[in-house]
Amino acid sequence: MSLVRLKIKGISYSQTQNGAYALILNEVEGDRKLPIVIGAFEAQSIAIALEKEIKPPRPLTHDLFKNFADRFNIVVKQVIIHKLVDGVFYSSIICERDKIEEIIDARTSDAIALALRFNAPIFTYKTILDKAGIFLKFSSKEKEKEEGDDSIVVDEILQEGETVEIDPGSGTPYKELSLDELRQELEKAVTNEDYEKAAKIRDEISKRKR
Repeated sequence: MSLVRLKIKGISYSQTQNGAYALILNEVEGDRKLPIVIGAFEAQSIAIALEKEIKPPRPLTHDLFKNFADRFNIVVKQVIIHKLVDGVFYSSIICERDKIEEIIDARTSDAIALALRFNAPIFTYKTILDKAGIFLKFSSKEKEKEEGDDSIVVDEILQEGETVEIDPGSGTPYKELSLDELRQELEKAVTNEDYEKAAKIRDEISKRKR
């Protein structure tokens, strides 16, 4: 089976269903998106890893794993999303130590959080992308909205019946803040280890940069 390389487009939360997060993956050589519903902690961890300038005051669980692996010369070579059963994705982490390769099963959200920290590529099989990948077709106005807000993707997933139990958080009107104010709020959120808030602020900053 042929592998397809994926890249992270971003993390989004639903505007219609509070507490729902999705990781949006794009195929590198194509237009299909692979949306994966994930938990709040994993969403926070992935968002922090994507924001290279932000370093938590204490290591998150995935940071701890990275530090542990570095200490014992373990390298994550790649992550493969290898199975999809009843809407649940299954992944493998391919590791190497002393030129010996090991394959470890992992939740997809954890595997991707680690791939980011090791700068490891993410793959899935073509059959999985054919089954779960989606094309989004919009008018010009709808396309502009979609490019600035992936929540439409999350809402489409949730219409299929997937939900997650997550604290929706505070709902601060970040759109009213300037970029400098957003960066200040992001720094405060990270200092206070409020990573859910930090993830939402980072989403707003990313929208402004597009």
